[in-house]
Amino acid sequence: MSTPSSPLFRPLIASALALSLVTGCSTVRNLDLNPFSQDAEVAREEVPNLVLTAASQVSPDDSYPVRQPPLANRKLATGPDTGGYVGQSGRSSIKLRADAPQNYTVVKGDTLWDISGLFLQDPWNWPEIWQVNPQIQNPHLIYPGDVLSLVWVDGQPRIMINQQAGGGRLSPQIRVLPLAAAIPTIPYDAISPFLSKPRVMSAEEAGSLPYVLEMKESHIIAGSGFTVYTRGNNEAQVGDRYNIMHVGDPLYDPETKRVVGFQTHHVGGGRVILQGDPSKLFLNETSREVLRGDRLVSQDIVPAQDFVPSAPRYVVDATIIDVIEGVKLIGQYQIVVLNRGKKHGLETGNVLSVYQRGDVIRDRFADRSLFSRTFFAPKVKLPDEQAGRMMVFRVQEDLSYALIMQATSEIHVGDKAVNPE
Repeated sequence: MSTPSSPLFRPLIASALALSLVTGCSTVRNLDLNPFSQDAEVAREEVPNLVLTAASQVSPDDSYPVRQPPLANRKLATGPDTGGYVGQSGRSSIKLRADAPQNYTVVKGDTLWDISGLFLQDPWNWPEIWQVNPQIQNPHLIYPGDVLSLVWVDGQPRIMINQQAGGGRLSPQIRVLPLAAAIPTIPYDAISPFLSKPRVMSAEEAGSLPYVLEMKESHIIAGSGFTVYTRGNNEAQVGDRYNIMHVGDPLYDPETKRVVGFQTHHVGGGRVILQGDPSKLFLNETSREVLRGDRLVSQDIVPAQDFVPSAPRYVVDATIIDVIEGVKLIGQYQIVVLNRGKKHGLETGNVLSVYQRGDVIRDRFADRSLFSRTFFAPKVKLPDEQAGRMMVFRVQEDLSYALIMQATSEIHVGDKAVNPE
């Protein structure tokens, strides 16, 4: 008769021990350790310690490969003057679209991404073919009415402004046009609500933004019509308007398990009625109670659009860790959060390819043994599948925000973003 120590019982004993360990870990994981929860009084009385701790840890981590070396230059062949042109670009080949126009007049509503895709198969190669005119102030900006021409210089394709707004040919003079009139790189409407009412903050932002210090007359909470005292906005003028954001659950890097950001909730808005340190803010509207430690974000943020589509200069292997608006399936013009930032070499304008991560399954047909048809069957990872492209529009130290520009398949939290090919 077999005893518990015999080989027959050993797999069963190992399985039981593994199950108990997983159950114990799950119990710990389900504990409410969130310092921002309703049960945590510290969230109602002061700036959460977790925010300050995470903000102090945004410096580069030695365990990360900081500023990885660039991709090796590829040896590329040059072809004839056709849509299949391939030039020397270092990280990727320049391929013109077969139907690329010789001239294109920019119209209101265009974005630089749209125009790049009009001429190039790979829009992130725009810097390789854009020919600036040093005689023009802010030569990288393009305005409605500009005529863009595809020309060839020393056998290389170039895009240059042939005419300026108004129809006249360029001459050595300053072009006097407001910066706001230039076409944006990506659709402004897609990112402006996020900037003034962010649904995610980096640990860096959460630790440095102005905050609610105290309620007038020492109320525990405040609502519409109340006055609060704030700090950190010393430069604010009377009349300046702010959105008030409540710091919620932390976001963790799935690789390092470090806190890299926080989910946030818009709780109201107000205007400065007394300048100083602390200053006074009158709450015009609220959707829920305002608490001590809630963060202030200016309502008048203008997104930087002084970047162009480009390929990253360094190897990028990022993971989507959150999606704004909390949708399950991510599509075009939705904003995602990546677990890579400045210290990993990411820059605004960088274009990344999105890949669905292949599932890991068990191959129950590898052989005909009994074990291959149970949970002992060998594991196989299915290949990653390309699902779209994104452009980074805001970069923090440990994370970045990107806009999905193309979605050819379903995109999910947990999918990876890498250098475009």
